[in-house]
Amino acid sequence: MNVFLWILQGLLAAMFLMAGVTKSTQPREKVAEKLPWAEDYSAGTVRFIGIVELLAAVGLILPAAFGILPFLTPLAATGLAVVMVLAMNVHRRRNEAGAIAFNAAILVVAVVVAWGRFGPYAF
Repeated sequence: MNVFLWILQGLLAAMFLMAGVTKSTQPREKVAEKLPWAEDYSAGTVRFIGIVELLAAVGLILPAAFGILPFLTPLAATGLAVVMVLAMNVHRRRNEAGAIAFNAAILVVAVVVAWGRFGPYAF
């Protein structure tokens, strides 16, 4: 189970690292070409979301890997679960069912990591 959780953490971290870099370094207009919801938010908000995603990606791996403040790993997963709930609400308002399903799948993975790392498979 520990290896399974590490795989999930790695997948989440890779995905949110890419998403976070895109949102935090690209102009909002360029982000909106691929992610239409970005049109509804200011450039600062989109950049903030990207930075949060970057921090979560780092938090999923580094604290546990180095054994320094490893409780940050399940907190990062919990934070991503919250981000996914908020994203699902945005997509609900925009009537984007496919995006809601994608966010729900990521939510499940984040919750599994948080459960495992807070609970029986903590560091």
